[in-house]
Amino acid sequence: MSGLTLDEAARHLTATQPVFELETVDIRGVQYRAFKNIPPHARALLQASRQAQGEGSAEYLVLNEERWSFDEFITEINTVANALERQFSVKNGTPVAIAMRNCPEYLVLIMAIASLGGVTVFLNAWWTTEELKYALGDSQARIVLADAERCQKLFPLTDEMELSVIGVRDGESLTEPRYYDLIRTTTTAEAPDTPIDTDDDFAIMYSSGTTGHPKGVVQTHRGAMNAVFTWLMQAAMAPLINPPAPDAKTPPRPAVLVVTPLFHVTATHPLFLLSMPAGAKIVLMEKWDPIKAAQIIEREEITRFLGVPTQSFELAQAARTLGISLESLDYIGSGGAKRPPAQVASLNEAFPNAEVATGWGMTETNANGIGMVGNDYVNRPGSAGRLYPPIQDLRFVDEDGQDVSPGSIGEITVKSPCNMRCYLNKPEATAEVLQDGWLRTGDLGYMDEDGFVTIVDRRKNIIIRGGENIACLDVEEALHRHPAVVEACAFSVPDDRLGEVVGAAAQIDKSKTATDQDLIRFLSEHIAKFKVPERIWMQATPLPRGATEKIDRRALRDQCLASLDEKKTAREFAKPIAGDAHI
Repeated sequence: MSGLTLDEAARHLTATQPVFELETVDIRGVQYRAFKNIPPHARALLQASRQAQGEGSAEYLVLNEERWSFDEFITEINTVANALERQFSVKNGTPVAIAMRNCPEYLVLIMAIASLGGVTVFLNAWWTTEELKYALGDSQARIVLADAERCQKLFPLTDEMELSVIGVRDGESLTEPRYYDLIRTTTTAEAPDTPIDTDDDFAIMYSSGTTGHPKGVVQTHRGAMNAVFTWLMQAAMAPLINPPAPDAKTPPRPAVLVVTPLFHVTATHPLFLLSMPAGAKIVLMEKWDPIKAAQIIEREEITRFLGVPTQSFELAQAARTLGISLESLDYIGSGGAKRPPAQVASLNEAFPNAEVATGWGMTETNANGIGMVGNDYVNRPGSAGRLYPPIQDLRFVDEDGQDVSPGSIGEITVKSPCNMRCYLNKPEATAEVLQDGWLRTGDLGYMDEDGFVTIVDRRKNIIIRGGENIACLDVEEALHRHPAVVEACAFSVPDDRLGEVVGAAAQIDKSKTATDQDLIRFLSEHIAKFKVPERIWMQATPLPRGATEKIDRRALRDQCLASLDEKKTAREFAKPIAGDAHI
C-alpha cells in the first residue's frame, strides 16, 4: 500500500487531529503559523503528558540503578519549585543557572524553574571559572545549582558576584543549603500557580558564534513547545508516509538514551522535552562511554539514540566488540555536526532494525529545522534533509538578504515561532540575524527539486568539534593574552573521530621565547579544554593576509595542513591535551 507524501501527511494531520491544528499568531509584531491547541508552557506540558506516561505510573526516568515514575518526577519538580520560590524568591523572569553533569536533578530543575516562570540559564559544564563568570554576569543569574566540580569553579566568584551556590549530588557536602535540604524543608508538592504567558522567556542557552564571548540565546515557552509538537507530528506522519505491513508487530514503548550534555539543545529539546508527550522512558548517561552505552541500550531496551556522529560511529564499534546487535534500536539520529556520508551506509548495515537519521537545527531555533530518516537518508547521505512541516518557512538568501534563484547556494534562513526571542544583551547581533521573523542561520546551502537541503559551508567562523561549537575568535583572544604572541588565528583541522578539531597558528615575538606546549598550557588555564588547539603552528613572521589586510584564514589553514604528512591526521601529531568531546 502506497503512502502519502510529506505534504499530504502534514495536511491530513493538521485537518484531522486537534492537537496539530494551526492558527496564525502575532509574536512581537510578526505573524506566524503556530499550533493552536498545544500546552502553552512547560508547566502545562507536565500535566498534559500524564496520560502518555501511563497516567503517571509508568517508569519514566533512569540513571544507573535509580528509577523514577512520572508522578515521582512531577512531585519532586513541584517540591523543588516551591522551595525555590519560598527560600530564594524565584518568580516569573528570575534567572536561575545550572552547572553540572547529566543527572535526574538536572531535569527536575529545568522544569521546577520553568514552573515558576523562572528562566533556566544553562551553563556549559566544561567552562573555566573565567567563562562561567562571563555568563553569570551576562544573564544576571545569582542562584546556581551545581555539582562538586562546578562548585569548585564557582566558589571564587561567590563573594564578588553575590552568588547563592546550591550543591547537588556530590556537591551537596560543599554548600549550605544542599539540594535535598530544599526538599526536606518544603512540605507541599502542589504545582505552582504563578501566571506564565506562552511568550515569556523559558531558557537562556549559550551558543558560540563569530564573537569571542558566547551569545545567550533567549528561548520562549512558545518556541520550545512548538518545536516539541513539530517533532511529535513527524512521528505521527511516519506511518502515513510509509504504512507498516499488515502483520507488523505493535511497536514497543519508546525509550531514549541521553548521551549528550543537557546544556545542549540536542539533549534538552528533541530528547527530554519530547519524551514527556511521546510517552517515552528517558535514560541518562553522566559521561559518554560507548561500551557502557551499548550495554544500557541492551538492558533498557532503548529504541531511540541521538548524538553527534562520532557517538553513533563508536556505538557501532562497541556493539561489534561486545557481540551484541542492539535489536531494540529503531532510530539512530545525529545532530550537532554533519555525519560523514560513508558512515551512513555502515550504520545502516550495522543496525538493520533501525532507521538512520540526520537532523539540522540550532539553539536559536529551539533545535527545530531540517531532517530525514531511512531510505531518504541512505540515498542522499550528503544532504541535511527536508524542512519539518507545518509551522516553518525556508528561504535561501544572498549577502544582501535577497532570495537567490531556485537551486542556487544561499544562506539558509528560516521563519517559525520556534525562533529565539533575541541574543541576550546584544541588540546589534540580534538585528543582524533576526529580521521580520526570519532567522539568518549563517549556514550556506541549496535545495533540490525534491525539497532536500544540502549544507555546503558556514559563514560563521566556528569549529564544530564532536558537536561542540567553538568560536575561532574565542581561541584567538585567549592566545593573544600570552605575552609572546604577536598575532594568532584559529581554524578547523579534519579529524577522523570528531569531524574536526581546533588548530591555530601564531606569530611569536622574536624577543621572547615560547614553545607550542607553553601556549597550550597557558590556554588550558583560560579556556575550556575542548577549545584548546590540538596543534599550534609557530612562526616568527606575520600571518598571511588578503587584499583587505585581514588575516587570510583559509590560506593560512591550507598552508598549515599542507605541512602535515598526508597519511596522518592532526590527532596523530598532537598530544591528547583537549580531552574527550563529551562529559
